Amino acid sequence: MARKRKKQKSPAGAGRFAYEGLDRVIHEKARLGILASLAAHEGGLLFNDLKQACSLTDGNLSRHLAVLSEADLVEISKRNEGPRPQTMYRLTRSGRKRFAEYINVLESVIADAQPEPRSRSGRVSTRWSPA
Repeated sequence: MARKRKKQKSPAGAGRFAYEGLDRVIHEKARLGILASLAAHEGGLLFNDLKQACSLTDGNLSRHLAVLSEADLVEISKRNEGPRPQTMYRLTRSGRKRFAEYINVLESVIADAQPEPRSRSGRVSTRWSPA
């Protein structure tokens, strides 16, 4: 598991857009979707429900779930209900915490990407302009 780094103050905004908290394991599109789905369903989701929610194939979902499980973000439990075994996936406690931290960093990205609300003349700027 990655260690957290202390934020060091940087001169005049140096490194402001580095976003060290963007976890590569989470940042991949399919895994981000899987984690968001599981975060919205605290009790977890069955494989087929997760597959449908994320629009993934069986093999693709299995591979991404293996990566998430190896990173201790997702836990897997199997149970027999009826004639077929069912596999349930849910976020681990540390997975829920890491996902929340990741979302906080994404919110910083969004906030940083917003243009300044007012121009020097005091009027609201509606056009983007490179400096």
